Amino acid sequence: MSLTRRCVLAAGAAAASASLVRPALAAPAAGSLSPQLLARATAALNRHGAQIANRDVIAIADFAQPSRQPRFHLVEVASGKVSSHLVAHGRGSDPGHTGWLERFSNDFGSNATCSGTFRTDGYYVGAHGRSIRLSGLDPSNANAQARGIVVHGAWYVSPEMARSRGVLGRSEGCFAFGSASLEEVMARLGPGHMIYADKVTA
Repeated sequence: MSLTRRCVLAAGAAAASASLVRPALAAPAAGSLSPQLLARATAALNRHGAQIANRDVIAIADFAQPSRQPRFHLVEVASGKVSSHLVAHGRGSDPGHTGWLERFSNDFGSNATCSGTFRTDGYYVGAHGRSIRLSGLDPSNANAQARGIVVHGAWYVSPEMARSRGVLGRSEGCFAFGSASLEEVMARLGPGHMIYADKVTA
């Protein structure tokens, strides 16, 4: 899937030197990258440019989509190419386990997904195997690091589960991926990359 050349903006100087992505003009199909969310992610990249060292790839989590849809998008800034993956949201964001994220929360003990701009900080091996630590750069996710919100693998995320149950399992607020997707996410979102998570509703 490609976002067209007008999705890519040349770099300026200093903090604004990051390559920027413009929103696509065409209306997105179900499960594709929302132009409105892409615009928000672009603004976030501008706002936090000094803290995002690596801008070759950005990630955008579209939590307006249900968990059965590939809604975590890896965007190549130079080419506009997108790779989309299944990702779980927090159980506190979906207490009825409907597959739809109902609310974000930055609160300790909420077990909810939080919205905003995240920076990938480094790899580690923990309870879920190889994972990526995250720092929240906005007030809406400022507790992410202290809450232990990370990128990790999970048995409850897979295309088979999405097909058979219509929903994925839920995390404690982390970005949880199936094994195949986790391998690509790990390879392409090393330290210093941006993840932007939000939802745009009509």
